[in-house]
Amino acid sequence: MLNSKNQAFVAERKKPKNAWQMPQGGIEMNELPQDALLREAMEEIGTNNFHIITESSNWLKYDFPLKYKRKWFSGKYIGQKQKWFLLNFLGDDDEININTVGAEFVSWKWIDVNELEEMIVDFKKEMYRNVVSEFNTVILKDLK
Repeated sequence: MLNSKNQAFVAERKKPKNAWQMPQGGIEMNELPQDALLREAMEEIGTNNFHIITESSNWLKYDFPLKYKRKWFSGKYIGQKQKWFLLNFLGDDDEININTVGAEFVSWKWIDVNELEEMIVDFKKEMYRNVVSEFNTVILKDLK
């Protein structure tokens, strides 16, 4: 999600500490990815006041590191496969509310898109690099 300055939204997870990411979530049975996006945005950041610019051409995936596979989700999941969307935030910062029911985040901020990879946990870096690479062509085109 980009603001009017083309900065990307990132949020810091409650656990582990200093783990930053973009909001994400699961797709429920018979739910379209776009519908999951709108629902998850409300659940995680309290707003879905944005416009979908484009979506990733492919599904992207990452695996949890071995040390976390058993620790997280009782070993039920080994990683995630995700569909990414580039969004234009239409609202004001005060619309963003990370203190939702079952809050996952402790803070949030806007950053330069090219700073994303260095902030993200190691096991997601390649996926973020691929997302930024794909979406940067659209972002840079919009800046001209």
